[in-house]
Amino acid sequence: MKFKSFLAKPFAVYIQKQIKKGMVTAIADQEAMLTSLVKSAGKTMFGIDHSFSEIKTHEDFVKLVPIRDYEALKPYIEKIKEGKQNILWKGQPIYFAKTSGTTSGVKYIPITKDSILNHINTARNALLCYMVESGNTKFANGKVIFLSGSPVLERVGGIPTGRLSGIVNHHIPLYLRSNQLPKYETNCIEDWEEKVEKIVDETINENMTLISGIPPWVQMYFDKLEERSGKKIGELFPNFSVMVQGGVNYEPYKAKLMESIGRPIDTIELYPASEGFFAFQDSQKAKGMLLNTSSGIFFEFVPVNELQNEFPKRLTLKDVQIGENYALIITNNAGLWAYNIGDTVKFVSLNPYRIVVTGRIKHFISAFGEHVIVEEAEQAILKTTSEENVRINEFTVAPFVSPFKGKSYHEWFIEFDEIPADLEGFAQKLDGNLRNKNAYYDDLIKGNILDILKITPVPKDGFKNYMKSVGKLGGQNKVPKLSNDREIAKRIENLATVN
Repeated sequence: MKFKSFLAKPFAVYIQKQIKKGMVTAIADQEAMLTSLVKSAGKTMFGIDHSFSEIKTHEDFVKLVPIRDYEALKPYIEKIKEGKQNILWKGQPIYFAKTSGTTSGVKYIPITKDSILNHINTARNALLCYMVESGNTKFANGKVIFLSGSPVLERVGGIPTGRLSGIVNHHIPLYLRSNQLPKYETNCIEDWEEKVEKIVDETINENMTLISGIPPWVQMYFDKLEERSGKKIGELFPNFSVMVQGGVNYEPYKAKLMESIGRPIDTIELYPASEGFFAFQDSQKAKGMLLNTSSGIFFEFVPVNELQNEFPKRLTLKDVQIGENYALIITNNAGLWAYNIGDTVKFVSLNPYRIVVTGRIKHFISAFGEHVIVEEAEQAILKTTSEENVRINEFTVAPFVSPFKGKSYHEWFIEFDEIPADLEGFAQKLDGNLRNKNAYYDDLIKGNILDILKITPVPKDGFKNYMKSVGKLGGQNKVPKLSNDREIAKRIENLATVN
């Protein structure tokens, strides 16, 4: 038995016991979290502006602290960038996580000395829970790779600033440093294609045991490895036993990734974001990810149909229900207060509290009143590809609005592994599966208001070329699955549509 895997066992057992205790006390922990956060920030500018001294209950918090997005928080962020202290949280942030928004341009999300542990420890806890449940500790002795953004940081208002994955890279524990690939210099390469080629150079002859990253970019790495070696990933890396992934729904990518690996492998799903590490898969046997209820974050849940109301219903953990689609609202020890992160989630278990991510609030199609959400589109295409034994690499959907009655439709841009011989038949099945998921869409088809969906095949690397064209290739960037306009569709048509 190797030294690192031997040492990991008792620590893993200890951490898992703490996590299991937290499952029982989740509601009490969340109530205490809100009280603690409000008390800690009482003398900040935000705390004074929002009368934190008067907040004794969640009801008080709802009255005094409205839900806000980045634009509403931006005036406070600007003061931090000017070098001012005690604005959103005590002192100053130790980092800004730099991320791009659809309406706000570049966003600067504060990370404090109190909140950094949430980002660092959660992935560790997921791995330790896996070790205890599976008994697999051998991966700790091999080489591990985290496909991440550049760790090079700039300074904004004197505060180190960069992509979240690059920031976290600075905090990888010393005991993992000797196992970690690629080299620091390689991680600093900004051009994603050049970076992946260099990562392949450094890893192709190594004993890789754990690989982590966002599924589409892991797939890109796997494709390069296969191209270079002529081998399946599982053959190339015989001791590769764990894949850690997050950032997007894994299911649409699962079949292709597993085909590239060539054998079954355990996977661990994470739910990280610049605003916090919200949940992680604590068990291979249970659906969903365990909500991080005692890690510096207080959660609120707004039913999606309430979100546009002036005073939407804001539920705490004790009030949620299984199967309801909620907008996720967070308050944390980085100074984000009732912050709408833009994601929607559903609970799949209340004992313990486990969730799945169902989509983005802004990523939907309702050009005709159908309000199709990401979860429905992903489930429809997963069912269709399974029925037709077809694999896809990526997709996005946009409305095609025609001035002629009955001629409008949803246009699906799909990058197939191989285009189905009967593409029209595939489209009809996909349309039927989507209609089964969304009654409003079904009504519009039945009422002859919409035509059935059309598929535009996208050639190999079409989506990669699109992401490159908008400066979002690699790192933590994802292709939006649904749009309520044709901005993405037009770019893809220009760059990658099959002739």
